[in-house]
Amino acid sequence: MTREERLLAAVIDAVDTLVDDFDLIDFLHTLCDRCTELLDVAAVGVMLEDPGGNLQLIAASDEHTRLLELFALQHDEGPCVECHRNGMVRLNIDLASPAQTGPFPVFASRARKAGFLITHALPMRLREDVIGALNLFDSRAQNLSPADARVAQALADVATIAILQHRTIAHANQQRAQMQAALTSRIVIEQAKGILAERWETGVDAAFDALRGHARSHRLGLTQLSRQLVDGQLDTDGIQRP
Repeated sequence: MTREERLLAAVIDAVDTLVDDFDLIDFLHTLCDRCTELLDVAAVGVMLEDPGGNLQLIAASDEHTRLLELFALQHDEGPCVECHRNGMVRLNIDLASPAQTGPFPVFASRARKAGFLITHALPMRLREDVIGALNLFDSRAQNLSPADARVAQALADVATIAILQHRTIAHANQQRAQMQAALTSRIVIEQAKGILAERWETGVDAAFDALRGHARSHRLGLTQLSRQLVDGQLDTDGIQRP
């Protein structure tokens, strides 16, 4: 697809939040895919605010990024954490520059060890309501162009509107349950990834790609399929191995 077609596809993904069986986890993983494709970055992570106001890692494009984002949350530092707090965009952060990474030196060191040189953090915000942050990582020492920065913020904005729209459709007392369900789904998906990776003796990223591919080809929700696998109700021989 052309760049314009991929942008349109991202918007269409957001419109799907209006359907009853909308899968928040799958939508945010798709957002990560769109960002890596459109912005030519190495990795993407998405953090959302839970009902208690704390950030939670909900989606990441690969295992290195997932672990790095979890590290940021555990140590309460990093551009994504700051972005959520102040709602400010941080672009073209040189992870090797103490002047730019002064507020989060431990995170910067961990990110460099993971192979990243540049990072960007964009708020997921509607007016004054900041519900999370989008973190982009690049393994090359290249800045995000002004045009790509606008695309990145547009994708973050589309995702924010989609999530808030879905929350609006749900009854007010279901909003807390939705976020809790997303966190529970994430745990089930991580368990399923680990089972496949161990069984196949492969990486968790390859296992996750196979899991998502099987869910889509069989029109199953990612969380539903993962729970079947964890509960032993799914024959993994039917999943195409990477």
